[in-house]
Amino acid sequence: MKLFEFKPVLFTTLKGYTKETFMADLMAGIIVGIVALPLAIAFGIASGVSPEKGIITAIIAGFIISLLGGSKVQIGGPTGAFIVIIYGIIQQYGEAGLIVATLMAGVILVLLGVFKLGAVIKFIPYPIIVGFTSGIAVTIFTTQIADIFGLNFGGEKVPGDFIGKWLIYFRYFDTVNWWNVIVSIVSVFIIAVTPRFSKKIPGSLIAIIVVTLAVYLMKIYGGIDCIDTIGDRFTIKSELPDATVPSLNWEAIKNLFPVAITIAVLGAIESLLSATVADGVTGDRHDSNMELIAQGAANIITPLFGGIPATGAIARTMTNINNGGKTPVAGIIHAIVLLLILLFFMPLAQYIPMACLAGVLVIVSYNMSGWRTFKALLNNPKPDVAVLLITFFLTVVFDLTIAIEVGLVIACVLFMKRVMETTKISVITDEIDPNSESDIAVHQEHLAIPKGVEVYEINGPYFFGIATQFEQVMSQLGDRPEVRIIRMRRVPFIDSTGIHNLSNLCQMSQKEKITIVLSGVNENVHKALEKAGFYELLGKENICPNINIAIERAKKIIDKK
Repeated sequence: MKLFEFKPVLFTTLKGYTKETFMADLMAGIIVGIVALPLAIAFGIASGVSPEKGIITAIIAGFIISLLGGSKVQIGGPTGAFIVIIYGIIQQYGEAGLIVATLMAGVILVLLGVFKLGAVIKFIPYPIIVGFTSGIAVTIFTTQIADIFGLNFGGEKVPGDFIGKWLIYFRYFDTVNWWNVIVSIVSVFIIAVTPRFSKKIPGSLIAIIVVTLAVYLMKIYGGIDCIDTIGDRFTIKSELPDATVPSLNWEAIKNLFPVAITIAVLGAIESLLSATVADGVTGDRHDSNMELIAQGAANIITPLFGGIPATGAIARTMTNINNGGKTPVAGIIHAIVLLLILLFFMPLAQYIPMACLAGVLVIVSYNMSGWRTFKALLNNPKPDVAVLLITFFLTVVFDLTIAIEVGLVIACVLFMKRVMETTKISVITDEIDPNSESDIAVHQEHLAIPKGVEVYEINGPYFFGIATQFEQVMSQLGDRPEVRIIRMRRVPFIDSTGIHNLSNLCQMSQKEKITIVLSGVNENVHKALEKAGFYELLGKENICPNINIAIERAKKIIDKK
């Protein structure tokens, strides 16, 4: 059987492609390309790299994700979720470390797609996703405080951790530049009110154009030159760089592997979430495994050109849908538009005020925070609230890698605890009422249990989490029947620990001259027991299809004794 069938959606949508469809894709692609420009610049700078690297990521990753992806309307590129991770990697390992981590993440994503694990990503508990998404939002907002208030740290390096940042902010808060504050507030106001007047043109684009023009005129005619712009901090190159392969060594790969897993998991979650949201709007259905392949390929190729991690972007994907995008051609056109802007208009970006970009990212962090969802989850059961809060605080105070690892471990432990609580073991020593066996009254006589026989009913999966429950129930009874019947009709699966525990029970029972009889073993459990050689210990004659035959078998055993 084939593991994976390579079928990008683009190639299927091109069959019967019409001029009308192309015109719709063309208009959507142009608008999305223009919309993506300020976000790509903002995400690039906030991540700790130069602004053109954000655009290079949007161009290359956006092109590859549309070319190879499993969604008709998904738009790929840099997103706010990666800002925290990228900034931390650059602080600790430099840009070379970022390239290696992104490459490894790309390989992991490709493998997830090839082995058809796209659906597995969707099973990550919702409180974990909300917890680290809200945590990322708080961290992004924190990184923008310096530009919002125009703080001057006198050459002192800003710490990478959350608490360290706020300590230095408070220490230098007397250096506030009120012109920066005004620029940030005006930018946020424009972005907030734009949806009332325009649904298609985003407020971030309008804010950047209006505020940049206003700041430029204030500098020329008003002599106000204390507002930092992109050009004051960065030298912008209007070209695509040559591809460079980083030097890989085993030590770097070992150190960066946990970070690469975080990038891959976050990229997979965000891209599949974006594709799912798009499906809900368009009525289409994406191929999650093909989408992961595309995301992986984008994150393998993009860093070779100096780009940063990329994934599916919900905001740009929705802009594509709202402006009439029909096929992946719109995403390819969006990448071409960004390329043309980079080559011919990028020098104009040097006039964009840093405080304006900070305003854009404040809105991004607000939208990402999902505070209403966060608040609603606080009313959920306590274990879910614990996972939510732990993931959130670990993301904010430490980093996303630790938050995802700890959050998943806690969620798995809580899941096992809940499964354990659903598995019940009961003992029947007198008679079985057939009418209580189902929700339909069968009006049969009660099935009497012979003297010297105990019936144990297991209701739920028999796995390592509840394997010892059986021994506890028997020790509480403290008696020695001649036959123990174990009803397993409601046991959907059994793991190796359960088989081991059951084998020990049989061996102990044989020493005590007690016979074990199994009743109602389903096909999956039967295969697992047979493969483990369990039936050689018990004897096939003691495996019965239902309780009636099991009791008859118990009677014969007692009669022989």
